[in-house]
Order: sequence, then structure tokens, then C-alpha cells
Amino acid sequence: MNDDVLVTADWVENHLEEFKRDDPAYRLVEVNNPEVTAEEHTPYETAHIPGATFFDWNRDFTDEKRRTIVDREGFARLNAEAGITEDTTVVIYGNGRVPNWYGMFAYWVYSYYGHDDVRALDGGKQYWLANDYPTTTDVPSFTALEYDASEPDESIRAYKEDVDAAIEGDAALLDGRTPEEFDGEVIAPEGLEPTAQQAGHIPGATNVPMPKVHNEDGTYKSPDELRELYTEAGLDGEDSTVTYCRLGERSSIEWFLLHELLDFDAVQNYDGSWTEWGNLVNAPIETADAE
Repeated sequence: MNDDVLVTADWVENHLEEFKRDDPAYRLVEVNNPEVTAEEHTPYETAHIPGATFFDWNRDFTDEKRRTIVDREGFARLNAEAGITEDTTVVIYGNGRVPNWYGMFAYWVYSYYGHDDVRALDGGKQYWLANDYPTTTDVPSFTALEYDASEPDESIRAYKEDVDAAIEGDAALLDGRTPEEFDGEVIAPEGLEPTAQQAGHIPGATNVPMPKVHNEDGTYKSPDELRELYTEAGLDGEDSTVTYCRLGERSSIEWFLLHELLDFDAVQNYDGSWTEWGNLVNAPIETADAE
């Protein structure tokens, strides 16, 4: 387990002065999708952790026209404008029905572009607010700097051909969606846009939905508990693993837990996820009724 990648609320509170400074050594980033979370959770403008910069998941981390993640140049520009350099310690948190729902997607993108020191707040914004840690409505302003993004690390990203290979037995497939989505009862969780035409799951996949990886307070279960959970699902770290969900955000959480906390060597996040697979022509799909 890498103890540095997951920080506690106490750790963040103890570093608030560093996060507020113009010095780029530390930056705190809130990442959310306001279109989804604004009505269900506390928006950035209503309350956020002091010193935190806001990044919009949809606007800042995705390319909506091409249905992919932000390119290298866009990622570098985003960070440069926020006063972040490639040497900055970046701590990410977010809201969502799942703690750090979109925050962990951002963590994965930072890892994809080779940022050495990126960390996540255990429990996310919900834990911070529920436990009465300090908040503010002040929006920080930092001096723009240069950011040199690395070439993408394709070893942590999966594409359709990687999923095809996994179906043939080259890797395990981990579905991070709800059991109802996995079984094909629904295409998307209630209130969210069904971005695919078909329901079900990729053949051979195992399902570990989000509530199982969290404690009641929204923090992650211990590494021993997580390892037992994934072992019961048939994942032992000896084989390559491809994670997926609906848009690649919940699967980023599964990727983080397996790759960053449990030190599984070969874990790839399939960010195309069910939005791609469930819209493909003639793609193999399984449902609970067909198994």
C-alpha cells in the first residue's frame, strides 16, 4: 500500500495554510460535475475547503465532442492557469452519490499524465462537511505558472481492444456499477442519463459496487478488508484487471483501490466504459436473465 496517496481530513486541515499560499508546493482541488451534484450535494460556491480551486469534471477533464479525456495540452493549460506545476503536491476531493465520485476520475487523469505527487482526501467532501471541518466561500487566486505534462501512461488506460482481449481471458474485468446496472435491469442509476442503448454487462465481468468499498462514514475500508472483498470477487492481483462503469468515474475509484492502495501491478481503467460498450453494434453483452 502507498500511504501517501490517501490523506485524512485531519492531514488536510493541518496543511490548510500551505494550500492557501501562492507558493505552488501544495494545491487543493475540488472536482465535481455540477450538472449532477448541485441538487444533491453542497456546491463549491456554497462551501468548500479553504484554499481549494474548483475544476469542473465535464468542462476541464473531458473532451465532450470526442467523448474522451482532456488532451495533454489542455491538461497542462488547466494546471498552469491554477498555479500548479508538475512538482506540486495536488490533493483532490469531490462530491457525488459516491464519495469523491468525480474526484477520483481526476486523480486517474493526473496519473495518466504522469503527475508524481497526487493524493485523494479519504471520504471526500461529504466526510469533511459531516465532521464540521472548516469551509469558506472565498475563491483563491494563484499566480499562473508553467506546467509540463508528461506523455500519457497508456499502461493504466484500457480501450475497446483491451476489453476484447479481456473477454478472451487475457485480463479480469471489474464492473463498478450498481447491481441493477450490472444485471441489466436499468441502463443508468435513477436520475442519471442513460448514455447507452443496451443494458447489461461485459461478458466475464465481476461486480463490486461502490457501497461495498466504503465504511459508513464514506471513507474507504482498510486494505485488508478491500483485499478480502476483491479476492471474493475473483481478483487476486496476479492477472491484469480492467475496470469499467458507466462513464469511467466509478471505475476510477476501483482502479485507485486496486492499483494505488493494494498495489495490483496491472490495472487499467476503461474510461469508454458502458457508454461505449452499450452503444456498440454487435457487442457481446450479458444480463442476469441470460446467465
